[in-house]
Order: sequence, then structure tokens, then C-alpha cells
Amino acid sequence: MKKRKIQMNLLYLPALAIVLIFVLYPLIRSVRTSFYNWNGYSPKMVFVGFDNYKNLLTDANFRRSFLNTLLYGFGSTILQNLLGLGLALFLNTKFKGHKAVRTIVYLPVMISGLIMGYIMYFVVRNQGALNEILSWVGITGMDWMGDGNVGRWIITFVNSWQFCGFCMVIYMAGLQGISQQYYEAAAIDGANSWKSFRYITLPLLIPAMSSAVVINLIGGLKLYDVVVSLSNGGPNYMTSSLSYYINNRYLQAEQAGYSSAVGVVMFLFIMLCSLILNGYFRNKEVEI
Repeated sequence: MKKRKIQMNLLYLPALAIVLIFVLYPLIRSVRTSFYNWNGYSPKMVFVGFDNYKNLLTDANFRRSFLNTLLYGFGSTILQNLLGLGLALFLNTKFKGHKAVRTIVYLPVMISGLIMGYIMYFVVRNQGALNEILSWVGITGMDWMGDGNVGRWIITFVNSWQFCGFCMVIYMAGLQGISQQYYEAAAIDGANSWKSFRYITLPLLIPAMSSAVVINLIGGLKLYDVVVSLSNGGPNYMTSSLSYYINNRYLQAEQAGYSSAVGVVMFLFIMLCSLILNGYFRNKEVEI
């Protein structure tokens, strides 16, 4: 038995090695690099201590990218979960063609975010499909992505629409795991549809909600591909995300140390949000 346990433990060593090589080692290197002034390719690295982190406090483009990241993360998460839950409740019922509708709703998840962004770019650009449709009814269009305030909301909506199908699948799995006996008992007690949803469905969906919210929040806070393909961070970093800003500082400005400092801050912020949300939903599950 002891030999068998040793053999079983050996099975996870390849996965552990992959995590150490491709996750932990780059993270340690990134933290180390954030304390240096380095262009990313020169063998010369100048130690500057916490200067890169201090510069973040006065960098207007970093603040703008951080605020945009909050919108992309929390805004997309709220929309994705509301749409996903609504679709799950609707498609969990049996009607003709419900399986086809589920497939159609989930299809955008299977498309690369970069491709989805380019598809939507040809819809919302100045001479795109949206302005063409508006011209049919006599409405003058606009350069939608040329306005940063409008552009970041478009990016949020595109990201929300693409991944609401992912939330739908998670919520459908949760709904199908709820016994019908609860609803039958509630109906006998005179509960209407809203009360059944409020006091039965929602509490029992907390585990599914926890997974959907945390996974989508992490994805939204790391948003990069849709930003690049739709706006490339413009105009003037008005639609930039932290992931885009990291790439821009490293490759365009050749500020690898400063880029690493942005990356470390983003990592810590995402980790903090994940821990808080996991703790919140864990407490909610205990109350049920």
C-alpha cells in the first residue's frame, strides 16, 4: 500500500513541474525585475528599488488603465452573470429547439477573444455595419471606438456577450442539481414563482455562482485580446487595460522593469479580489 501511494504521488510531479516552470518561476522573475530599470533585452540592469512602484502613483495612464480594468472586470462579471443566469433559467425548460439555442448562445465562447474583437471592430468602426444600419433609418452614425468613454463600454459589452454562455452552462449545471422536491414542497405551502426563486433557487445556486463570478472576474481583470483588436488601447490610453499597458510598456516603451511593477500590482489586486469573493461565497454556503 505504501508503494502504491508513492506511485500515485509521482503522477502529479509532471503537473507540479509545469506550474513551477511556467507560473512560479516567471512570477519570481517578474517581481525581481520590478526593482530594476531595464529595457528588456540589454544585459545591463540598474537597481532602482521601489522607484517603479512610486512612479505608478503619478502615472496618469496607469490610473486610467486601472480604472478601465475595474470596469472590464466587475462590469463584465455583473453582465455575464445576469445574462447567464437569465438564459439558464429560460433554457432549463423544455421547448422545441432548446438544445439548438443553448449551442448558439455558447458558440461565442469557443471563438478567440482576438477574433471576436476583430469581428466587432468591423461592426462598430466609423464605416462599419452599425453605422450602415443606422443610416437606413436616417440616423447619423459616429466613430464609436474613437470616443474613449463609449469605447470602453463597447469593450465591456463585447466581453460580456462573448462569455455569458460560459456562465449559462455553470448555472444550468447548478439548476439541474436542485431537486424538484423543494419546489413541490414550496408550492404546497403556497409559495409563488418569485418566492421559490428567492428562497430555493438562489441559495442553492451559491456554489455555481461562486465559480461563475470568480472565474469571470479574473478573466475580465486580465482582459487584453479584445482591447487590442477593438481599440489597441486608444485613443490616448482611454480604453487601455492593465494587461494592455503591461505589454505597451514592455515592448513599445522598452520599460521592462516598470512593466513588471504594473504586472505585480495587477497580480496582487486580482489575488485579493479572488480571496475576498471566495471567502464571501464560502460564508454564504455555510448559512444555507
